[in-house]
Amino acid sequence: MKLLKLGSTGPMVEFLQNLLYRLGYYYGNIDGIFGEDTRKSTSMFQRNYGLTPDGIVGNKTWKALDPYINGALGFIVPTNINYSSEILKININSLKKIYPFIEVGNIGKSILGKQIPYIKIGKGSKEVFYSASYHANEWITSVVLMKFIADYCYAYQQNLSIFNYPARQLYEITTVYIVPMVNPDGVDLVTGEITPNSEIYNFAKQISNSFPQIPFVDGWKANIRGVDLNLQFPALWQNAKRIKYAQGYNQPAPRDFVGYGPLTEPESLAVYNLTLQHNFRLVLAYHSQGKTIYWRFQNYNPPQSLEIGEKFSQVSGYTLEDTPYNSSFAGYKDWFIQMYNKPGYTIEVGLGENPLPISQFNEIYSNNLGILVLGLVV
Repeated sequence: MKLLKLGSTGPMVEFLQNLLYRLGYYYGNIDGIFGEDTRKSTSMFQRNYGLTPDGIVGNKTWKALDPYINGALGFIVPTNINYSSEILKININSLKKIYPFIEVGNIGKSILGKQIPYIKIGKGSKEVFYSASYHANEWITSVVLMKFIADYCYAYQQNLSIFNYPARQLYEITTVYIVPMVNPDGVDLVTGEITPNSEIYNFAKQISNSFPQIPFVDGWKANIRGVDLNLQFPALWQNAKRIKYAQGYNQPAPRDFVGYGPLTEPESLAVYNLTLQHNFRLVLAYHSQGKTIYWRFQNYNPPQSLEIGEKFSQVSGYTLEDTPYNSSFAGYKDWFIQMYNKPGYTIEVGLGENPLPISQFNEIYSNNLGILVLGLVV
């Protein structure tokens, strides 16, 4: 676990502040800044747990917080703070401890060598695949999938229903693979895990300087090398290149650069390879710009695709639409539909500028729970 002390910043500080707040030690803003209030709160916690009250969060302090990280406060996945690949890893470890029936692993590594985790739930012959955070500033979608995993696991363990479906029945008929964060490097840049003025931050800033119309870091969608991961798949990739190059995205950029060829980036290649290794009946790719479900690629119309999309629309309130032309090539669901002629959907959640405020989370999750459960059933 990361060492935190006076002057530390970022999502892990928010994670700490959130825990201390829930425990009644911290009353300040959950702002990701380890200031004097956070230091005093940490010291009080340490004193009450028989630790040296130095206000520094090291291994012993994290160990004392471990029960609360692992659900003693009634939650595992925080839904009120900025998320990061480190918090994702902590949450997955907690879920595996509490719910040993899940399988966890990694599908590959990012540019910076960070693992890209997956979670597998179920043992049914029907396989489906959910993924999120292809785009860095759409990290709220990672929280949606992680919250779903936590709720599904709890319902299974307690023999409860989720969205009116018995969890144990779902577990028996369907196996779901979930990759909650395809783009960990980009997410860490946007949420502040990659700290300002670090080497990696400055590298991304240099890329961004060529696109002054895109705010840095909030406008960053790409991986850390400046390639848009959802424009990397071999589904008329040359069309995407033509369109995006004409728009001025002909070099590494915060968004919309297709790369120098399909599947050049390890993150997209990892998702591609995972898909090839399985027989997915259906895929959902989560994004965050509008309350919309995109269901088709070109003239492909996979069996039941429209009917399933209409069910998703009904339970979510989202509109079912064709993808706008300029964005209708080289995406993951485009390639999946082209490759397998099976249902694939891009789910766009929330309204407003990315990154969407975490205050939208409860509404977004409520809207999408039905989609996530029905994806296991249809």
